[in-house]
Amino acid sequence: MQRIALVTGASSGVGKEFVRQLDLQRGGPLDAIWAIARSKDSLQEVARSCTNIPVLPIPLDLTRDESFSRIQEMLETQNVVVEWLVNSAGFGKFGDFVTVGDNQNASMVQLNCLALVRMCSIVLPHMHSGSRVINMASIAGAIPQVMLATYSATKAFVLELSRMLDHELAPCGIRVTAVCPKFMKTKFLDEPGDSQSADGMCRIGFEDVSHVVSKAIDYAIMGKATCIPSLHMKLLYAASRCMPRSVLFKLEDILFR
Repeated sequence: MQRIALVTGASSGVGKEFVRQLDLQRGGPLDAIWAIARSKDSLQEVARSCTNIPVLPIPLDLTRDESFSRIQEMLETQNVVVEWLVNSAGFGKFGDFVTVGDNQNASMVQLNCLALVRMCSIVLPHMHSGSRVINMASIAGAIPQVMLATYSATKAFVLELSRMLDHELAPCGIRVTAVCPKFMKTKFLDEPGDSQSADGMCRIGFEDVSHVVSKAIDYAIMGKATCIPSLHMKLLYAASRCMPRSVLFKLEDILFR
C-alpha cells in the first residue's frame, strides 16, 4: 500500500512550498505526492523540481463537480493510504462587499469552503491513525478584517470546521490543523481587486512562505488544532478577543483605510 500526501493549490505559493517540504520528508516517509491545481504546466514544473518523492500532477479545477469524482475514483481504485491532506487552494479579493460583486463573492465561498469540505469528505475514509490534515485558513479568519468581508468569513469557516474536525477525529488518531498566517507574497496579491485596500491591509507586513509551511507541518505533527505562525499576530488575536467587534472594526478603519 502506497503512502501518499495530497496537496491542493499545489502549482504555486503555499501549496507549492508544501510539496517542496514534503518532498524533503519533513512530514515523514512517503511513496508519492499527489499535486492538484488547475495549471498542468505549472504542476509539471513542480514535479520536476522534486527529487526525493515522485510527484503526480493532477490538473483539476476544484470548482467543478467532476474534479471530486475523479479524485474519489483515484483513491478507490489505487492501493493508497493518505498520510497528509493539505487544503491550500483558495483566493480572496479586497474591497467592499458590493464592489467585489456576486460572482467573486460566490466563487470565494465555493473554493475556500465547499471545495475544502468535499476534499475532507472524500479523503478522510482513506486516512488512518497518524494521518494529518492541514487546512489553510488566515489571520483574517481569526480577526475579521475590513474590506475582506467574504474572504474573512470563508476563512473563519475553515478555522471553526478544522477545530471541530480535530475534536471529532482525535480519538481515531487523525489530527486537523488550521493555519492562520498574515499576508504572504504569493499570487494571492497578483489580482487583489481593490489595490488601494490591499495596500492598506498589507501594512501589517508579510510572512515568509517557507516559514509558514514549516510551522504548519510542525504544529500538525504535534497535533495542534490551530497554528498562528506570527508572534505579533498571536498577541493581536488574543487582544481582539477582549474587545467588542465594533471597536475592532473602528481600529481597523483607522489603521488600514
